[in-house]
Amino acid sequence: MDNTNVLEIKDLAISFKTFEGKVQAVRGVNFELKKGETLAIVGESGSGKSVSTKAVNRLLPKKNSIIESGQILFEGKDLLTISDKEMQEIRGNDIAMIFQDPMTSLNPTMQVGRQIAEPMIKHQHLSSEKARNKAIELMRLVGIKNPEQTHKHYPHQFSGGMRQRVMIAISLACEPKILIADEPTTALDVTIQAQILSLMNNLKKELDTSIIFITHDLGVVAQMADRVAVMYAGQIVEIGTADEIFYNPMHPYTWGLLASMPTLDVNQTDLYNIPGSPPNLLHPPVGDAFASRNEFALAIDFEQEPEMFKVTDTHYAKTWLLHNEAPDVTPPAEVVRRKAKYQRLFAEKKINNQVGGEVVGSRG
Repeated sequence: MDNTNVLEIKDLAISFKTFEGKVQAVRGVNFELKKGETLAIVGESGSGKSVSTKAVNRLLPKKNSIIESGQILFEGKDLLTISDKEMQEIRGNDIAMIFQDPMTSLNPTMQVGRQIAEPMIKHQHLSSEKARNKAIELMRLVGIKNPEQTHKHYPHQFSGGMRQRVMIAISLACEPKILIADEPTTALDVTIQAQILSLMNNLKKELDTSIIFITHDLGVVAQMADRVAVMYAGQIVEIGTADEIFYNPMHPYTWGLLASMPTLDVNQTDLYNIPGSPPNLLHPPVGDAFASRNEFALAIDFEQEPEMFKVTDTHYAKTWLLHNEAPDVTPPAEVVRRKAKYQRLFAEKKINNQVGGEVVGSRG
């Protein structure tokens, strides 16, 4: 991985028109993606993870979505201002996406081999025969057995895990520079999930592809990410390397996410939970959006939105607790205890990294 930015998102704000009013789904998001890295975006449902990344591929519904402000820069081009024709050349070719549910993303009436070959025919102008042969190679690469026969199968003839492998093959068909994976393992059992994550890690190394991995599962983050962006209420509230987020989290929301992550040595009936619910983004709260759920909230949290404070050159957090006049605060004992247990598991995965084996830490 080098420090070259392949993607930069600057001050992105997105709203949706509804019958009740305008929902401010994304509110001033900034981040960059470096060549060859995996950036994980984590947060609760509705935090703006998928909306932010769908905007990169211009896949938001035109009828009710509004780009209020911002830039999405790829190779010097602002993807929000280029023509539809230019975007069609980039989408699926330079920037590909793996969607959450392969059953609804694949065409049920088309053979999977043809679906994998389609982007190569469109973007690389391969003949049908060459595209079919490459599709068979890709199916073999992603671990689908007997691709010479199974490329003629339809999606319903595959299991959930195999359909997800087909989606990965489609996304890799043109060897994209950026791969956006929107919770691609959510509907899969843990064994298949491990295989898919291992596959993506190996393919990233082979193809030097940059990955944006959207998830709410910090276990997946530990296995995949070089850097982590934590989203809440349409904003990034903390961003840093995976080590910094796991070992030195600074935002109370990140504390809650880490503490509520189950581990094998924790009583499942004794899981920590973040109190309350996310705010209604029809009317975002004044100040810090997390204040009403934050037991460490200061008076200013209800009056003024915090800035993004610098922790290190690579670590930033949006919380008034980092202000030099804020009181010293440490997470409650229960949060510290659970965080320490999860950190040990995370460290073990890094130490026991296996090339091409079960999914463990992959950043060595």
